[in-house]
Amino acid sequence: MPDNLPVSAAPFFALPDHAVVALDGPDATAFAQAQFANDVVALSPGHWQWNAWLTPKGRVIAVFALLKLAEDRILLLVPDTDAGELGTQLQRFVFRRKLKISAPAGLKVGGALREPDSAQSARIGFQGSSIELDYGDDHQARSLLIAPMEDLPYDSESHARWTTHDLHAGLPRLPTGQREQWTPQQLSLERLQAFSVKKGCYPGQEIVARTHFLGKAKRGLVLFEGDAPLPVGAEVSDGERTIGTLVSVADGQTPLALAVLPLDRPSAPLQAGDIALREIPLRDGLQR
Repeated sequence: MPDNLPVSAAPFFALPDHAVVALDGPDATAFAQAQFANDVVALSPGHWQWNAWLTPKGRVIAVFALLKLAEDRILLLVPDTDAGELGTQLQRFVFRRKLKISAPAGLKVGGALREPDSAQSARIGFQGSSIELDYGDDHQARSLLIAPMEDLPYDSESHARWTTHDLHAGLPRLPTGQREQWTPQQLSLERLQAFSVKKGCYPGQEIVARTHFLGKAKRGLVLFEGDAPLPVGAEVSDGERTIGTLVSVADGQTPLALAVLPLDRPSAPLQAGDIALREIPLRDGLQR
C-alpha cells in the first residue's frame, strides 16, 4: 500500500463488488445534475450524497454514492455494476459537454467495520490520494476507502457483514436482473434522501414527481430474514397469491432479503418458495 494511506488502513478488506466512475471537466456538475435523480448542484464540494440513475420511465438503473470532490470532478461509487459498462452507457448522453467519463485504473475500494479516521456523515475525508467515506448508521460504524493501492485482502466473512449492514439500513443492492424494474419510491430511496422532487428535469423525473405529489406510492421495501439462503428475484407469497419480489439478498449468519411489497397489505405469514419469511425493522441513520 502507498505510504499516504491512513495509519489504520490495515483493517480494510476488499469490496470487489464496488466500482468507481469518474466525471472530469468543466461540465461535470451540470452533466450529473441533468442525468441523476438527486440535486448535485446543491451538494457542496467535499461532500457526498446517495443518488440514482433512472430510465426515462422512472426505473432505477443504479443506486450509488456520488462524491463531489470539486465542481469539475465527481466520482460515482457504484455497487454491483461494471464501471466500464456504466461509463459507456453514460457517455451516450455527453453530447457536446466538456466532460470526460472514465473508470480510473488502479483505484481500489475497501471497507472497515470501525469509525472513519477523518470522514463524518456526508463530509468526505481526504488524506493524500486516499478518500474516506463514513458509511456508518445508527447501529454500526463503517469506513469506506477509495485509494490507489495494491490489492486489499479479501475476507468473505467481513464482506458478508458489510452487505448485511447495507440491507439492514435499506440500501438496495441491485444485481443485473433487478435493474430497470423498480421506481425510487418502490425501493424506498426517500429513506436515503437519494432523489429530489424539487430540482430540474432528469430522466424519469416526471414519474417520480407525479408519484410523490399525488401520493400514489403503493409499494416499498421490507426487510426479511429466513432460515435458508433467499434467492434474489424470488416471488413473495402469502400462501394464496404473489404479492412481491425479493430484490436484494445477503447470505450472512442469518440470511436477509429486501423485498418490494405493497405498503397496504394484510398481516399474514409470508414465504419465498418454501422458505418462511420473518419481517424485521429497517434501521435508520444511513441517509446523507
